[in-house]
Amino acid sequence: MLLTRWLRNTVRTSRTETPGQARGRAWRSRFRVSLTAAAVAIGLAPLAALPSASAAAGTAQQARQGIRQVTYVANQGLNNVSVINTATNTVITTIPVGTSPTGVAASPGGTRVYVTNANANTVSVINTATNAVVATIPVGNTPTDAVVSPGGTRLYVTNLVSNNVSVINTATNTVITTIPVGSSPRGVAFTPGGTRAYVANQGSNTVSVINTATNAVITTIPVGNNPTDVAVTPGGTRVYVTNQTSDSVSVINTATNTVVATVPVGDGPFGVAVTPGGTRVYVANRNSNNVSVINTATNAVITTIPVGNGPIGVAITLGGTRAYVTNQVSNTVSVINTATNTVVTTVPVGVAPTGVAVAGIRTAAAAQAVRRTRAAIGQAEV
Repeated sequence: MLLTRWLRNTVRTSRTETPGQARGRAWRSRFRVSLTAAAVAIGLAPLAALPSASAAAGTAQQARQGIRQVTYVANQGLNNVSVINTATNTVITTIPVGTSPTGVAASPGGTRVYVTNANANTVSVINTATNAVVATIPVGNTPTDAVVSPGGTRLYVTNLVSNNVSVINTATNTVITTIPVGSSPRGVAFTPGGTRAYVANQGSNTVSVINTATNAVITTIPVGNNPTDVAVTPGGTRVYVTNQTSDSVSVINTATNTVVATVPVGDGPFGVAVTPGGTRVYVANRNSNNVSVINTATNAVITTIPVGNGPIGVAITLGGTRAYVTNQVSNTVSVINTATNTVVTTVPVGVAPTGVAVAGIRTAAAAQAVRRTRAAIGQAEV
């Protein structure tokens, strides 16, 4: 019915408008499509109403064709970062950073990657266009993990020995405030809207919840023993926390900030990541050399995937088709096909690979389209 109505309106319009009006209408239509596609590519709300869900999916798919995905791996033993091309699963370059690189975070726009250097008390800022360090930021004592806000304007860094979180302005690469949290903070993650940050306090068996508007802790949640990493579902309703010495994952309801489920997993769960669709959680079990896959609908492990020795970090590609797991003892990265939950390849990297992140980097043509769109709406690059 809607299609018939649209066709009738189109025929009626084409019969009554002048040639000049027709050309103007066609130009406006092409402009709206181009602007909407670019907006989808950079993660903005569409600037024009899309005709249907299928059309929106098609537009997003076309926009993603201008983005290549690259995996960044912090090699703690060699003080560098291996850069993996996800299309070929080969290391394309290695970037020197600070001493004992541990955590890795990518900006939403894919232009920057941040690496915490635990023994240097700094964060290295990598320009993904050149794969070179463009800034080094002093932070607290033993920075361990990092996460970029959804808007790309802030970087939160957990300082394991200082028992606090450094908040960095990504425009100036300077620390603007420091937030006291629990003992030995490690993993950190934002909610999708960026209003809250969840921090796993390894030494106090708790999770601190930070209000990002005030940069203050608003509540503290008891979890299992030695909580190490955190991941938030795309809908923002649940937080998954790995408890390393409890061999479990705590599931937090973000509406009440209480634990609503505890999921038994492998031995020594460390890193955790949620798929973009929010249906699965991947947990790297450091001591049992495998990855537990949790169904978020039932909060139960549905399969266990053997990987290398000492799996510690896990990151999932933007489309959710692959999971990259760092094997700290094997000096490799296992690549998991999330459709079959099997390892499809193993990538040799540096010594003691730890943190891992996937960056969506725009091609030159896509980046130019993004810059034009941002200029049109007055938004800065992130």
